[in-house]
Amino acid sequence: MKMTSLKLTNFRGYKDTIEISFDELTVFVGKNDIGKSTILEVLDIFFNDGKGAIKMDKGDINKQAFSEGNSETVISVCFTELPADIVIDTAYPTTLAEEYMLNQQNELEIIKRYRNGGSVKVFLKANHPTNVNCADLLLKKNTELKAIIREQGIECENLNINAIMRRAIWEHYSDDLQKQEVEIDASKEDAKKVWDKLCTYLPIYSLFQSDRKNSDGDNEVQDPLKEAVRQILSDEELQTTLNRISVEVQTKLQEVSNRTLDKLREMAPDVANSLNPVIPSAESLKWADVFKNVSISGDGDIPINKRGSGVKRLILLNFFRAEAERRLETSNSTNVIYAVEEPETSQHTINQQLLADAFKLLGAAANTQVILTTHSATIVKQLDYINLRMITCGTDGCRLVQQLSPGILHYPSLNEVNYIAFSEITEEYHDELYAFLEFHQWLGDYRQGRAQLPYTRLYNNGTTQNEQHILAVYIRHQIHHPENHLNPRYTQIQLQQSIEEMRNYILTRAAQEGVWTLHP
Repeated sequence: MKMTSLKLTNFRGYKDTIEISFDELTVFVGKNDIGKSTILEVLDIFFNDGKGAIKMDKGDINKQAFSEGNSETVISVCFTELPADIVIDTAYPTTLAEEYMLNQQNELEIIKRYRNGGSVKVFLKANHPTNVNCADLLLKKNTELKAIIREQGIECENLNINAIMRRAIWEHYSDDLQKQEVEIDASKEDAKKVWDKLCTYLPIYSLFQSDRKNSDGDNEVQDPLKEAVRQILSDEELQTTLNRISVEVQTKLQEVSNRTLDKLREMAPDVANSLNPVIPSAESLKWADVFKNVSISGDGDIPINKRGSGVKRLILLNFFRAEAERRLETSNSTNVIYAVEEPETSQHTINQQLLADAFKLLGAAANTQVILTTHSATIVKQLDYINLRMITCGTDGCRLVQQLSPGILHYPSLNEVNYIAFSEITEEYHDELYAFLEFHQWLGDYRQGRAQLPYTRLYNNGTTQNEQHILAVYIRHQIHHPENHLNPRYTQIQLQQSIEEMRNYILTRAAQEGVWTLHP
């Protein structure tokens, strides 16, 4: 199953309903404390029911909504690539489409409603029959379905299987189903059976946070192997061969460890060579907590959490590099969503580039999705626009999540994304804006009425010439002629000023001429 979208209402900084789309690789950018990590954490609550890294409580309710009397948080997630069949009656397969359990977009939409940050109720939003004669059939008992069939004189081949009776009733009223989107309570009768079955198909959601406690039980580096255990043991074929599972898990864990350390060795061979995977022997394992103690430890069994944060993060992130290769080689992998906060933490620029490549590769693997938050311009520059989601705060204080598209330059410029997301002031972005003015032959008009600075031009023969240029040209000359030291170097403040002036001009000129739809 592939997650396609999230709708979130009344959770922390998200008061009003907001909808976010997801791809194989989705990266959230924005300023600090804008709500990037909130998205990853609310998905952890949804998928892991408070048994993962995050537990919901009353403090998660949006403060303004709570003061207005609204204490209900709603998390809704949509899925595609659904299981072909679902068996809810003994040995009789049915489908979500036949049970009218898909929404109007033919997606599975699961809604979880939380009251006062506590108890949860699950609903399935479906484009479902509402004709009173054939509505709510999933919530009816076997005797109730039989009564409908007998009272209405409906032909049915088997009165012992609920799915067959529902199908017969819906076919009888096929010309008058009166389908509408409704919320089906997943806690009752066959709707509960469907939900229980669906739970076995939901992706494993693994959240790796950027800030973890530093204690002997710290899971920051143990988590890669623990997540591997979760995926391995969820494999249906392995569940049927418990007498051999110990050996198979050991083998696969060794593979995960070796791949991670092999990748680590490419970045830091001295660190990699000092590490060894620690996996309990098969004879000592119990099925309740088979691989509870798996970890990667240093020489002398020193817990890895005692090492520096950069080393711990290296091991964790090379797990993802190794997983990218493994999952590309495995066609029947378990559905997994990897959510990683700020993967650039404690990493050199070169490592950040390697990680960006690894996450792109991992997202391309079958049955795999990757969600990131980042403050790294280095990572963003290696992504495509389709991967990026910008989180901002509107004038009314509400959070906005936008899928990024070409902005004022009207072509994919990740320098522009970094300027908008992180206020990154770069010579590269200045050059792009300047070239854009030249391309549209707007530079002449842009020069008019702007203050000029004295500039000394240096020719190849050593002669000079005194000139006057506006700030944008002054900076442009210095960028492209670093060998000329005859002029005061422009400041970062001047670079920012020039970028803002060119952006404002382009926005105004484009609006006047109706050149394109703007995304400033």
